[in-house]
Amino acid sequence: MKMSCYRRVVVAGLLAAAGLPLVAAVTPAAAQVGGIVHDPRNYAQNILTAARTLEQINNQIKQLQNQATSLVNEARNLQSLPTSTLQELQGQVDRTRELLGKAQRVAFDVGDIQKAFDARYKGAALSAPQAAMVANAEARWTDSVGAFQDAMKVQAGVVGNMGASRQSIGTLVTASQSATGALQAAQAGNQLLALQSQQLGDLAAAIAAQGRAEMLDAARAAAAEAEGRERFRRFRKGH
Repeated sequence: MKMSCYRRVVVAGLLAAAGLPLVAAVTPAAAQVGGIVHDPRNYAQNILTAARTLEQINNQIKQLQNQATSLVNEARNLQSLPTSTLQELQGQVDRTRELLGKAQRVAFDVGDIQKAFDARYKGAALSAPQAAMVANAEARWTDSVGAFQDAMKVQAGVVGNMGASRQSIGTLVTASQSATGALQAAQAGNQLLALQSQQLGDLAAAIAAQGRAEMLDAARAAAAEAEGRERFRRFRKGH
């Protein structure tokens, strides 16, 4: 009889812990087994308390795991890109600027251009004595030839930079695809934009050099035409 009573008490405690309705026939509320008083209600309450505590601990563990994951992601996002092509790009820009700076006779300078045109391409230079006109014509021809030579040098430099640019593009695209965080991806994108700017600068330099050569040649032709008219006027006047 005592064993049967104990079983009922244990069953009642398990049902209470599981949240199931207790059977009204389970009695008594407290039983004494082997000299120990067992209260099923208190036992069930302790089980529920332990379950809630375990659930809270699990939630705290998940929160800590999420925080650790977030910190790892932030650390990745703050990692700097190990690859940099800035020095190569600056070298290419410097080489192009050096070629432009070596422009012969008529440089890429407003003041220098004005002086050259005043001395050889217009005004008194086109109505000077015969010897001066011949010298000016020779100087203009030298200007034109030098300008075309300069344009070809700049174009050759731009073509030379294309090989280095291609290598830089491959390096940066690879770095961008293997970027582990937002900062690395942004830095790779910025370097690609810098490379594009350098290529646009090379294109502008080539166009400027070519345009300079064409304009000087056109100015030479116009000056030669003006001198021809002056010579013809002098010829008619002499006869």
